[in-house]
Amino acid sequence: MLVLPSRLTHDEAPACMRMLQQGLKGQTDSSSTVVDATALAQFDSSALAVLLECRRESSALGRGFSVKGLSPRLRELAALYGIAGLLPAAP
Repeated sequence: MLVLPSRLTHDEAPACMRMLQQGLKGQTDSSSTVVDATALAQFDSSALAVLLECRRESSALGRGFSVKGLSPRLRELAALYGIAGLLPAAP
């Protein structure tokens, strides 16, 4: 499982994406990528961009993608941008 930090804004997005990319490469035995967003408290729309890029890279590796603990605020922001369906909740 990949874990998002407590803060993910425009300033933190590049470093967070690099961390997630390394995590994706390290998951050689997984058929699905789960990103844990439970700790995410401060964010802007960059958090959605990071999640979408992680989803794209996961798909390129032939893996499924889901998000655990997505806050209602971030879910609402995703709905506002019309991408909520691209960030399915982890079981």
